[in-house]
Amino acid sequence: HFPWHFDFISSNLFVFAGINVVKRKLPAHDNLKLIITQGNKFTVKESSTFRTIEIIFELGVTFNYSLPDGTEISGAWALEGDKLVGKFKRLDNGNALNTVREIIGGEMVQTYTYESVEAKRIFKKE
Repeated sequence: HFPWHFDFISSNLFVFAGINVVKRKLPAHDNLKLIITQGNKFTVKESSTFRTIEIIFELGVTFNYSLPDGTEISGAWALEGDKLVGKFKRLDNGNALNTVREIIGGEMVQTYTYESVEAKRIFKKE
């Protein structure tokens, strides 16, 4: 059981991905919390000002997911060493959206890559 709360995001990824200005500003005002549990399946609970959802997935098994802005994606997570790596595609345009979650210096760093543009979200352990 690993509870984390959102602390910081950097990048122009949202501009590049075509997300409108109102939706681009939402993460800065969000109190997103992630709770990650592991067993035969991973469970990620996302709790924020804007929505609360629970995502259950198995490593290597493709699933569909809706981003907070409504963008639909499909893909799978895998463990690569000590990193949780997600490889997804947007369903509207087929573009790749990749995510890496890793612990660096006691913080969970989530790195997104979309069309060669990178963004990082930093979560601090509660």
